[in-house]
Amino acid sequence: MIDQHDTGIDSLRSAIVFLEKIPGQIIRTDVEVDPKAELSGVYRYIGAGGTVMRPTTIDGPAMIFNNVKGHQDARVVIGMMASRERVARMFGCSKEDLGHLVMECATHPIQPMVSENQVSRAGAEIDGNFPPCQEVIHLATDPDFDLNELIPAPTNTPEDAGPYITLGMCYATHPDTGLSDVTIHRMCIQSRDELSIFLQPGSRHIEAMAERATELGQPLPISVSIGVDPAISVTSCFEPPTTPLGFNELSIAGALRGKPVELTPCVSIHENAIANAEYVIEGEILPGSNHVIEDQNSHTGYAMPEFPGYNGHASHECWLLKVKAVTHRRKPIMQTCIGPSEEHVNMAGIPTEASILGMLEKALPGKVANCYSHRAGGGKYMAILQCHKTVHTDEGKQRQAALLAFSALPELKHVILVDDDVDIFDSNDVLWAMNTRFQGDRDIITIPGVRCHPLDPSASPEYSNSISDIGISCKTIFDCTVPFEMKDRFKRAQFMEVDPAKWTGK
Repeated sequence: MIDQHDTGIDSLRSAIVFLEKIPGQIIRTDVEVDPKAELSGVYRYIGAGGTVMRPTTIDGPAMIFNNVKGHQDARVVIGMMASRERVARMFGCSKEDLGHLVMECATHPIQPMVSENQVSRAGAEIDGNFPPCQEVIHLATDPDFDLNELIPAPTNTPEDAGPYITLGMCYATHPDTGLSDVTIHRMCIQSRDELSIFLQPGSRHIEAMAERATELGQPLPISVSIGVDPAISVTSCFEPPTTPLGFNELSIAGALRGKPVELTPCVSIHENAIANAEYVIEGEILPGSNHVIEDQNSHTGYAMPEFPGYNGHASHECWLLKVKAVTHRRKPIMQTCIGPSEEHVNMAGIPTEASILGMLEKALPGKVANCYSHRAGGGKYMAILQCHKTVHTDEGKQRQAALLAFSALPELKHVILVDDDVDIFDSNDVLWAMNTRFQGDRDIITIPGVRCHPLDPSASPEYSNSISDIGISCKTIFDCTVPFEMKDRFKRAQFMEVDPAKWTGK
């Protein structure tokens, strides 16, 4: 079991209070900021990191904007998870143990709990006990209702299709099974009561729910909770096969915190939402509505910056989410992220690491010590495996581990294998291993023609004649491990162990 301590975090606000006690982890500004491209432009320099165009700051602080143009009572926070060290602090473990900890939580889930003595689905108050997310209620039937005025959703660049909700926890229930699930999708505000929601075909559970609801000729009720405990944001990014259809990822967040995530009935639809969220958007995905043009208002041809670091092309196959209500806390905090930032790396990468470690521990117990989904791959494209060879029959198992990693995460493109004396979280150490323990003609293994990820601009027939369709890639293993029989020739220089505090005072 991973050594973990209780942080007392169970909401976005308690996470902010926790970080404000740690120097350099979060900063505030009262200077007015425009959510239209300016806010993200500022944070690019403060702490975006990831695959954002340089110059940017790696492992910078999170930032709270107290004065958002056009939104007097709202604040915006960005970068809560844009540092691996910060995520580890909020999860109560070391940054090296994040993948192992989240893997343990996925195998010991605690199911979410629906609170009872709160607001009913009809909006009637019960015992005066409102959940935090329903302190203020706006119904779409109100003639003054307007998503653009209610939610300070930023645009990341001037070319974005519109204001985007990038950290909305989408919660829905399968029409047949009654099993619920949470996941994150990009959503663009299209009108006063409409959002486009991009459900990448074949990769998310809510897409399967929406398709089944369409087959039944009925809308799919959905809640979108914004501003939640970072444990929810990270664990919501798990994917099959670790979390198959019907697996509620909120149960992983519950295991991480040691108590169930609290849900509450929505006020306008028959669905639940995260009770301590800052905002909740309630609505329905309309049946057969998966032909919405994402940039119908901007006509830029782009959606928003995506995790590989490029502007994503606007989709013409988004679904329509018809909003019924917006509820929120008093003086709410809008939470957002930049698509290519380190925040995405950690949200996508930590579950990726957990999934790979979980599969490898079952298939090759004790042979892979750790895994890191590198920031250069946006948390999805590249994994570094720290391999442990103890006997001669372990030779070759490192490559088997890479093949298993590819099967665990279909979006994975590159795997780098290193020995257990290499720090996988130090890119210089990994590149050192590649330069001294790797020969291209014998240590590269390629697997061409495999489905990977459509957002990789090189995964296109235009890039290479060897690629038959968009999203097809050549998956590649870089084996930078020392052959077992040659281990004695590759021992690193050993230095005397000393306590540097004697000389530095630290």
